[in-house]
Amino acid sequence: MPAMRIRLDPWPVDTNGGQLGLQTFDGTLEDLETERWAALPARPIPERLRQVFVVDGKRRMESRLFIEDDLGHSGLGGFGAFVVGAVELCPHGSRQAELRQVKAARLLAHAPDLRLDPMTLSPRNPHTGLLEYTPVAMQGTDALAALNLLQGQMLAAEQRLSHDLASRVPADEQDDREWLSALTVQDGTLRGQNLNGAVVGCVKTMETMYLPPDRAALLADLRPGERTPVMRMTYRNGQFTRLIWYVRLCEAAFYQHPMAGVMRLEMFAPDDPSFLPPIVRQVANLSGTLLTRLGSRAHKDPRAPQNLIPTAALEQAMGRSMGSADLVTRRIRAHIASLHPQAVA
Repeated sequence: MPAMRIRLDPWPVDTNGGQLGLQTFDGTLEDLETERWAALPARPIPERLRQVFVVDGKRRMESRLFIEDDLGHSGLGGFGAFVVGAVELCPHGSRQAELRQVKAARLLAHAPDLRLDPMTLSPRNPHTGLLEYTPVAMQGTDALAALNLLQGQMLAAEQRLSHDLASRVPADEQDDREWLSALTVQDGTLRGQNLNGAVVGCVKTMETMYLPPDRAALLADLRPGERTPVMRMTYRNGQFTRLIWYVRLCEAAFYQHPMAGVMRLEMFAPDDPSFLPPIVRQVANLSGTLLTRLGSRAHKDPRAPQNLIPTAALEQAMGRSMGSADLVTRRIRAHIASLHPQAVA
């Protein structure tokens, strides 16, 4: 009888779900790049690629609310903030990384039948800045509707920024022209519709194992920089279709599960199920070289290596942009108190 083997998930235990989940995939996966299931080597980053943008978003519910408008209608809502931003990199290391467009937006989520005006929370002194909340109607009326609205607004802004920064990808592009000059690396899975930008989603966790058991073994055998072939993934309901591949950022330690250090990448799929766009092949070829350079280290980031170094820096900048949660909460309470002077004795 073989001895039992136990190995660790490399992420901290207070991280929701850890890095490995292995839920069953309910959909189809088809070979697209090649029928030969084997590791593909890392390729050099082409000189024509001059800019890489790492994009991420962050959101925060700041207060849950019960709101009454001037017509006597009432409902639930919330104050919330979100920020999206980018780190601009030179993939050849010829210039320093730069933060781009990291600026918080705030909204006042409210039940759909309420009539509200924008709300500005004035500071007690000019050094703490204005908090300006734009009213946005929620889709529902339950307690989670405000959070869902905030999440949707953040994801939509992240999608727009990712595609605005990237090179355009013509829908009918059939040959390998030199038009890939700017690539966006988006933290997490792709969202929404394809806006025709050169955007690749980087998924840090393996909540779902899309590969069948006979193919999943290759992930453990990948060496740093190597990748799997590109495949076409379609969920059972047909709602989402993506082109995906896996790449290894670093070797797994002997005490970690064998897929530690592996990341799933995805790009939007064309309507033609047999067509592999040249842009996708270009990005897949350079992805191993690029991501092994950007992968974080365990002594600096507990979610290493998948939480990329630029993503960690961006997370810190986004947190600063939203400001201190404690200070914002005090400002909200002070503002509400100013609207009800009789309650302040």
